[in-house]
Amino acid sequence: MPKLTQEEELLLQDFSRTVSKKSQVLFYGNALMIAVLPLWLFWKVHLMDPMTYALLFIVGTVIAAYLVAFAYKNTKFTLKHKIAQKRETAISREVNAELDSRAETKKLSRREKDDRILWKKNNVADTEATTFAIFYTNALYLFIIIMASFYLLRSFTPPVNFTMSTGLAAGVVALLSTGSS
Repeated sequence: MPKLTQEEELLLQDFSRTVSKKSQVLFYGNALMIAVLPLWLFWKVHLMDPMTYALLFIVGTVIAAYLVAFAYKNTKFTLKHKIAQKRETAISREVNAELDSRAETKKLSRREKDDRILWKKNNVADTEATTFAIFYTNALYLFIIIMASFYLLRSFTPPVNFTMSTGLAAGVVALLSTGSS
């Protein structure tokens, strides 16, 4: 098999499911914050003492954070290409206008212009997909956990309510993120 060029590797990286270290830190940081948020609900509303249920809280929060971060990654991957397709003409117009306005970039070859357009399009799509994936996943996770905790599982004891509502919310968010549409 022939060796891939650096350009080909960069292009493949844009279409792979792997995320950069920066995105990974952003995803796990956000996921941990959003998974910790319901602890206040169970502490203050369901009257679960944090010291008594510390182990349950820690294990449930870590598992929920992992599943939410998994959902971020999957949702970002699904959205990135859709966003790139929708923004392509606008970004092409913007980059071409920017390149044509400067004397030093007017003489660039078509390939160099296309490379700059592709780079900008991937950058914009990556940023928008990351932002929307975090927003969408957080909103869905919090909605499910509140509905499950206050309505679906309200008659269960608080520890069972916490375990089931956190597991249900994180599981559903992770499951829904694996869909393709």
